[in-house]
Amino acid sequence: MDPYKLLGVPKNSSQEEIRKAYRDLAKKYHPDLNPGDKKAEEQFKLIGVANDLLSDPEKRARFDRGEIDIHGQEQGFANGAGYRHYADGTQGFRYNQHAGNSQFSEEDLQNIFSMFGAGASGEGFTQQSNPFGPRHGQDKRYTLEIDFLDAVNGAKSRITLPGGGTLDVKIPLGIEDGQVLRLRGKGDPGIKNAPPGDALITVHIRPHPHFKKEGRNIRLNCSVPLKTAVLGGKLNVMTPQGEVSLNIPPHSDTGSILRLRGRGFPAKGTLQAGDLYVQLQVSIGKVDKALEDFLRNQPDGNQ
Repeated sequence: MDPYKLLGVPKNSSQEEIRKAYRDLAKKYHPDLNPGDKKAEEQFKLIGVANDLLSDPEKRARFDRGEIDIHGQEQGFANGAGYRHYADGTQGFRYNQHAGNSQFSEEDLQNIFSMFGAGASGEGFTQQSNPFGPRHGQDKRYTLEIDFLDAVNGAKSRITLPGGGTLDVKIPLGIEDGQVLRLRGKGDPGIKNAPPGDALITVHIRPHPHFKKEGRNIRLNCSVPLKTAVLGGKLNVMTPQGEVSLNIPPHSDTGSILRLRGRGFPAKGTLQAGDLYVQLQVSIGKVDKALEDFLRNQPDGNQ
């Protein structure tokens, strides 16, 4: 196996020419740019072996004299050691997420990884970044459906993960549909003792059968008995925060709207809420004979 052919350079190439050829090929065959491509990964390893030999003047001279092979082993030895023994061993470079020493200089790393817009955690590489050193864990994304009343009042919920684990989630009162909660440190573990990633949870709110949200206000249709609508009185009304007693004015008709201040949807994480607007719907209920007789004797238009 000829390291010069692997790098595509002539035997009289300078160290700078070898270095440039290796850098260009490393960009081309890097596993991060060829996910799942085993041939590209093998080629990436091979050019690493070639570069290791040719970038060392003493090893390069010995290879040119025929004293050692591309793996740095004395010519004529028949111990069966080949490229894979070298590349997977302590003297070679094996690409994986825990790789240690590599043949990249700091400038090489900057050039090769400048094409990657972001690291595993979604954060851009800096000039001092070392992709083979500690790396922040990757963020994980989940979705969570909650009840409308939990969005209003806050709650605790739990997500079951694909692997069978769970995540406990605190729902802040006033959370909006589509809002993303961040659980720090609950993503993938970091590499080489780097911090773990975060869990990003998109929250969706299930609609309520009675309450309708309009901004920070909430609307509710409420049935009121005929007697209460005519004479006025107290009516127990359901609100997102619990049941309250509402004063119904006399002669209230269907469509009348009453306001309960501060019983609407709160601003996120605060107790400052909008209002609840209650629209009355008069219900005649069970009609007895006396009422029928009374209405029957009323002139038209005066009912």
